[in-house]
Amino acid sequence: MALMVRRLVQLHAGLALYGLGIALQVSSSLGNDPWDVLHQGLSRRFGLSIGAWIVIAGALVMLGWIPLRQRPGLGTICNVVLLGAFADLFLWLLPDPGGLAARWAYLVAAVLVGGFATGCYIGAGLGPGPRDGLMTGLAARGRSIRVVRTGIELTVLAAGWLLGGTVGIGTVLYAVAIGPLTHVFLPVLTVDKPAPEPAWHGGHLPEETDHLVCQSR
Repeated sequence: MALMVRRLVQLHAGLALYGLGIALQVSSSLGNDPWDVLHQGLSRRFGLSIGAWIVIAGALVMLGWIPLRQRPGLGTICNVVLLGAFADLFLWLLPDPGGLAARWAYLVAAVLVGGFATGCYIGAGLGPGPRDGLMTGLAARGRSIRVVRTGIELTVLAAGWLLGGTVGIGTVLYAVAIGPLTHVFLPVLTVDKPAPEPAWHGGHLPEETDHLVCQSR
């Protein structure tokens, strides 16, 4: 029971921190990660908040799990429901960074917080994020997970940019740094389980660990 409580607390802390990271990066105006370029572009083109589009996109992506026979975990459902709410909350709370130095401080903080949050979420071991489940499900159909991940992220990045989302140095910095940061934080934050558990249903590929860096999304 105590172990499950810790996992639940860590899961929700990870989602809250991930929402903070999204808000910091969006507020910096120096470039979002690919999915948030899309969410921001949808917000600017069609209205609703960025957080609302995070929820909508997550729910729609989960519909794509059905033909792939993916099974969501508790963490997957919490991700879809809560991540957008946390992002909107922190976008409302954060002050405008103003000058360029403060915007860079927001960006660097966003990347660091995002790496730590990803380690929290994955380390809780309660299910992949909806976007990661789609990626691993498609990869299980015989394609390299690197090719699938790159294809999905380039597609959403291009769509988001065309819709008016912000692409910039922050987009590149996040892409370069999030993997190494996650590999630093994940071993520290992984909750030990009392007994071995099966791999994710529907195509988890343990030999290709690079996909772990986006299981929180």
